Amino acid sequence: MTDRLDLLQQWTHHQLDWPDVALTPASSDASFRRYFRVCHGNDSRILMDAPPEQEDCRPFIHVSQLFLQLGLHVPEVLASDLQQGFLLLSDLGSRSYLDALDETTVDRLYGDAMGALLALQSCVTPACGLPAYDRELLLAEMGLFRDWLLGRHLGFELDTAQSTVLEAAFDQLADSALAQPQVCVHRDYHSRNLMVCEHHNPGILDFQDAVIGPVTYDLVSLLRDCYIRWPRARVEDWVAGYFELARQSGILRPEQGSEADFLRWFDWMGVQRHLKAAGIFARLNHRDGKPGYLADIPRTLGYVTEVCADYPALAVVGELAAQASEAL
Repeated sequence: MTDRLDLLQQWTHHQLDWPDVALTPASSDASFRRYFRVCHGNDSRILMDAPPEQEDCRPFIHVSQLFLQLGLHVPEVLASDLQQGFLLLSDLGSRSYLDALDETTVDRLYGDAMGALLALQSCVTPACGLPAYDRELLLAEMGLFRDWLLGRHLGFELDTAQSTVLEAAFDQLADSALAQPQVCVHRDYHSRNLMVCEHHNPGILDFQDAVIGPVTYDLVSLLRDCYIRWPRARVEDWVAGYFELARQSGILRPEQGSEADFLRWFDWMGVQRHLKAAGIFARLNHRDGKPGYLADIPRTLGYVTEVCADYPALAVVGELAAQASEAL
């Protein structure tokens, strides 16, 4: 056992005073955080190990408290040591949406997830203390596709004309995101971060990067998931249903756009997110030594090429995504 795991085990024993605090891996993570489960009889807790030099636990604690106040089912922070980067959390179980989704479960599970998303979007005030999903961040995220997937992973060199057109498309995608009603955004609301729970489904994880941003962001994360794909017509039916629910709940006002506007926002938001995700998957391989996400890049780029084919303004993005897919 490493020195850090030994410290985590000692700290856990002090917090719980259970006779045995054997740590078993609870989940993998794309960040430097690690999660462990400790059990005593039928009771269990989750330990987060977040090295302070690489991770800051304070946003996790803040957003956990905020979401609990909204009535969402998220891990409760039971104890913390910010100096060491240790958190003791309640356990939401081990069955993710990705493990459970199939043709017989998807409507029910997505219905629960969209219900929770409506609560998340409708109850956050400007005083919640979350940062803005601003233009600088939106553009920086899309730049990951250019820098890490096209450049570092595939060795593509864009000429001046391609770079200029691509930057213009990035600007239009950012414009679309900023034009949307701004709500609380989880930023990673997908099947690996949603847990199937017998009561108060779903459990929601990995929310520490929450921001105030575009209304369609979490919806496209859920319905055009980088890890599981559904037919486009079915996705658009779910989007239409969510649009109506958002109207009824007051998240969207009539003057803020039609259903067609909402679908366009959804499409363009998905392109922004999937460019970011494809770049992150390449970066995880080259910078962090985590090659497992490379297998998810073709699915992720598939969304980009499909959507961009319908929007001439995004043609260059679709072409580059298609070229990248062929080169993988």
